[in-house]
Amino acid sequence: MRLRKKWWAVPEMKENAQVIFNAKNLKGKWNEEFKNNNPINLELGCGKGKFISEIADVNKNINYCILDLDTNAIVYATRKIRDLELLNVRAIPTNIEKIDEIFSENSISRIYINFCNPWPKKRHHKRRLTHPNFLAKYNKLLIEEGEIHFKTDDDDLFKASLEYFNENGFEVILITYDLANFDYPKNIETEYENKFKSLGIKIKFLIAKKK
Repeated sequence: MRLRKKWWAVPEMKENAQVIFNAKNLKGKWNEEFKNNNPINLELGCGKGKFISEIADVNKNINYCILDLDTNAIVYATRKIRDLELLNVRAIPTNIEKIDEIFSENSISRIYINFCNPWPKKRHHKRRLTHPNFLAKYNKLLIEEGEIHFKTDDDDLFKASLEYFNENGFEVILITYDLANFDYPKNIETEYENKFKSLGIKIKFLIAKKK
């Protein structure tokens, strides 16, 4: 069942200077927005902000942008950003399909895709955030040897995504089918990751590097 829109979400976010509703106006100017020349990383779909708040807090020398059309979720992420005073984060409530209208080519260092919708029906595969249609956009935006970090609980999506990456300008440089039992000390867990782990579901994870 579709959740009812929180009427207060957009008005609240409009009071937050770190939420950007007219992000297209900043294309090619993001370093001016952040007032530095630090690398820019993206998280595509942010849930309620556990991941971005933790990773941005320990990496103050990196700028982060989160993109998510679901205002019911992103509003909680923006609260965390505000309350923790994470000045190196901007939130963009928008459709991820518009990503190339917001960022310039060769301007992004890393992209995080955490537990995106697997879109299991074949006719919906083009909506997957790892589909070749999206990878073509990411490839243009990423700097040389830029990376995509991808997590999912869905076996079919992970298998398909491996093919997508390998056949569309990326090299998979790290892969595990059970992240909880894999030696990766840099891992920061998301809300979904905690939930799936508690249910005994193995988390699949890979890092793909732009060729």
